[in-house]
Amino acid sequence: MSDTPRLILVLGDQLSPELSALAEANKSRDVVVMAEVADEASYVPHHPKKIAFLFAAMRKFAAQLREDGWRVEYTRLDDAQNTGSIPGELLRRAQDTGAKEVLATEPGEFRLIAALEECPIPVHQFPDTRFLASHTEFEEWAEGRKELRMEWFYREMRRKTGLLMDADKPEGGKWNYDHDNRKPAPDRITFGGPMQFTPDDTVEEVLDLVERRFDNNFGTLRPFWFATDRVQARQALSHFIRNALPDFGDYQDAMLAENRFLYHSVISMYLNAGLLTWQEICEAAEDAYKNGDAPLNAVEGFIRQIIGWREYMRGIYFREGPDYTRRNWLNHQRKLPGFYWDAQTDMLCVAKAVEQTRDEAYAHHIQRLMVTGNFALLAGIDPHEVHEWYLAVYADAYEWVEAPNVIGMSQFADGGIVGSKPYVSGGNYINKMSNYCKGCAYDVATKTGEKACPFNYLYWAFLHRHRDRFGKNPRMAQMYRTWSRMSDEKRQATLDSAEAFLDRMSRGDRI
Repeated sequence: MSDTPRLILVLGDQLSPELSALAEANKSRDVVVMAEVADEASYVPHHPKKIAFLFAAMRKFAAQLREDGWRVEYTRLDDAQNTGSIPGELLRRAQDTGAKEVLATEPGEFRLIAALEECPIPVHQFPDTRFLASHTEFEEWAEGRKELRMEWFYREMRRKTGLLMDADKPEGGKWNYDHDNRKPAPDRITFGGPMQFTPDDTVEEVLDLVERRFDNNFGTLRPFWFATDRVQARQALSHFIRNALPDFGDYQDAMLAENRFLYHSVISMYLNAGLLTWQEICEAAEDAYKNGDAPLNAVEGFIRQIIGWREYMRGIYFREGPDYTRRNWLNHQRKLPGFYWDAQTDMLCVAKAVEQTRDEAYAHHIQRLMVTGNFALLAGIDPHEVHEWYLAVYADAYEWVEAPNVIGMSQFADGGIVGSKPYVSGGNYINKMSNYCKGCAYDVATKTGEKACPFNYLYWAFLHRHRDRFGKNPRMAQMYRTWSRMSDEKRQATLDSAEAFLDRMSRGDRI
């Protein structure tokens, strides 16, 4: 064996001891490279909480690797010799160590994969084995299918893992308990929210750095309460399983103006950064069901998000390729309104979702899909701008998971690869699943005019605008029949209301 060291690249969302690049390495020979660099911190204006979370977690993971016997060369953002990019840091460390090659685990964004492929020093990229489905496995599942529906992929993952399986049958006789998981919020929430952690010295040092360098980014940095190491992340998981999972299923789609977390786990940022594994999360949830501590509808719905949606989204991203984020099947061209950044809108549901995003770097899936995403789709916002907003503002956002959720599921910009129909609704859905409408300046029961809920007339205007595309979709036939039965006067009033609203929005008026 050569004594020449190799560089082992560990990225900020690869904070896992079982990382494939580490598994290929030799502790006595190789050098781990980790770096806080401007390129990764600023390719979109990331939420300060996300930057702080990743830098703090990276520093702690580097310390753990050193304790485990690895040699780690770590670059802090404010180091004088910091080159500002991952390839730059690899070249600098290669000069220092004499290394001639790099071992890396494949990144989760085509942008960075390309940067490593173009690096002057050879970089060997190994599959990211922390996921349940490999690229090849997803491709084989997708091959020859007319529709790549998540539900069918999810069932394959259930069979593969044995999670919630009774021999070759799904536990309880059904694969999916979604129909039990759509209750509006109860009068009283008994869960106090996700476990919160007091910043230690490492975190405080990072917070000071982020405060200095990213003070103009969208988002509130303090108070900062995220877990930043594996021990804390496991505590956060246990807290959720014990105290919130039993009610998660029933109320996972509910929204409240005064409660930002309801019964949600808020652990996706830990999973996506590598502090938790899908196995330990799903097994903890399954154990809760087996022990009688959580009902099947809650556990199945939670597990589906992880081995179903999460794995499926990654499969779609890598199958569709680097141009996926530029898809715009509906040809939507409007600019993203300013209230996505400052929450200055009289639509209370949107304002609350943006305020929560600003303060927590978090919003749950229905707030993202059926409030901010729904509005952007109805209003005809450029999906690439919508994509870049979601990538910037959430602590759990990485392109491999964010882009298919936004481009495919939320904005239907991929023409139906992810969804069989657009996820659009009028104000009634938001009213049913939240209490936002009670305090809103607009009236959800009014369909047209200045006082009407904008979601109402924008919904019908969207259907009208895209009738050629969706008129024959069997899942939308009933709504088009309803639109056709309206009087000419009512349809025109609806379209006029939508046009007036969108004109005001395009002018920058408060709406």
